Amino acid sequence: MSVIKKKTTPEDFKLVLSGVKKFEIRVADFELKEGDTVVLEEWDPVKKKYTGKSISRKVGYIHRFPLDKYGQRKLIEKHGLLVFSLED
Repeated sequence: MSVIKKKTTPEDFKLVLSGVKKFEIRVADFELKEGDTVVLEEWDPVKKKYTGKSISRKVGYIHRFPLDKYGQRKLIEKHGLLVFSLED
């Protein structure tokens, strides 16, 4: 299993830390497998440096979404994507 480090905004960092945010949306420009560990490192966009805070989470289900798999490129460009978690 791999450990992958990614930067995240202070707002997203707080949401993940509190347990409210249980998902990530990322450009699929890196290798990732179920069971890997993602380390989210808080990045201060104003100071343009890491804050020193980090949080680790195990990767569960991964869904790769090719942009035009279903012929929806124009709709996605117009409206964006909506990602949501499903709760019991």
